[in-house]
Amino acid sequence: MKHYAGIDVSLEQSSVCVVDGEGKIVREARIASDPTQLTAWFAGLEFGLVRLGWFRAVHCKSLCAQEVRAQLSARKLVQSKLYDVQMSLRGILRGFGLRVGKVSTAKFEDRIRGLVDGHPTLEAIAASLLSVHEVLAREFRGFERRVHAMARDDSRVRLLMSAPGVGAIVALTYVSAIDDPSRFKSSKMVRPHFGLTPKRYQSGERDVSGRISKVGDKEVRTALYEAANIILTRPVKASALKSWAMKIAWRAGMKKAKVALARKLAVVLHRMWVDGKPFRAQPA
Repeated sequence: MKHYAGIDVSLEQSSVCVVDGEGKIVREARIASDPTQLTAWFAGLEFGLVRLGWFRAVHCKSLCAQEVRAQLSARKLVQSKLYDVQMSLRGILRGFGLRVGKVSTAKFEDRIRGLVDGHPTLEAIAASLLSVHEVLAREFRGFERRVHAMARDDSRVRLLMSAPGVGAIVALTYVSAIDDPSRFKSSKMVRPHFGLTPKRYQSGERDVSGRISKVGDKEVRTALYEAANIILTRPVKASALKSWAMKIAWRAGMKKAKVALARKLAVVLHRMWVDGKPFRAQPA
């Protein structure tokens, strides 16, 4: 008789249930969520049960990759809160007819204090928010120093930064997400891994390609898209990569060109990493 097993996995304990072909419960147990104990429990059953090897092993990122991602996540959080405080100050003052306008980060505080001078209520509000702004700005500068130090000390990051549009943040985000480039048999497999390939629906005679799937690491997609935006919209060194993307922009629009370039850049960076060779502006 055939038997079937189901496992409800939790952090500490897993519930295991074995039923026969008629749906009758044969065995039930609660086992610690440990591969060794689960394997031992199944091996102790008096009947053959399951075939293994149906699923691929999940890649567990190294401690170094997790630390880099933690630094990048914390940096991004502080950056977003710093931006929120700046926009809140602008919004509050706009309600009183006071426009901050374009101003550099270094002169932002002086500009705010100058606008609220003579308004007691606004002075109190601005003083509190500027205090928060000062702390966030100081911590953000600290994160910037640490991130750039990590980029200088990592040969993999320095190699990827030889590609146009790829700075320290983009390279660190990419390296921490890939962690081990050998887990991809082909560089082209990186594209669907990060959700940069179009979704596809097939049924009968229908075969429809949609927008990109957006599965996987969102931070990597964002970083690659930003790198593609820099390549296409800023005066970077001419390369076959930019020429290829510009042809797509003329034919399908700039937005699709940026997505296509981000997809191609993901493959190029992986190939550079595997080969250990810097970016070449023109193909051999």
